[in-house]
Amino acid sequence: MHTLIVMGSGFVLLALFLLAGRVLGGSGDAALSTAAMWFVPAWFIGAGINMAVGVIEAGYSVAEELPIFLLVFAVPAAVAGLVWWKFGR
Repeated sequence: MHTLIVMGSGFVLLALFLLAGRVLGGSGDAALSTAAMWFVPAWFIGAGINMAVGVIEAGYSVAEELPIFLLVFAVPAAVAGLVWWKFGR
C-alpha cells in the first residue's frame, strides 16, 4: 500500500510541475515539455529519499528496496516521458 501511495505522490508532483510550467512558462506546449523534463530528476531525488527511509528507518536492505525504488521512480517518470514526447515536438 505504501508503494501505491508514494507512486500517487509522484503523479501529484508531476501534476504540480505541469501546472507550474503552464503558469510560469506560458500557454505553449514547450512549457509542458520543459516541466516534465524537470520533474524527472526531482522525482529521482524524492524516490531516493523514500528508499533511504526504507533502508534506514524500516530496516530493509538496499537489495530489498532497490526493486521498489525502480518501480516507484519508473512509473511516474515514464508518464513524464510521454508528456515530454507528446509536447516536445
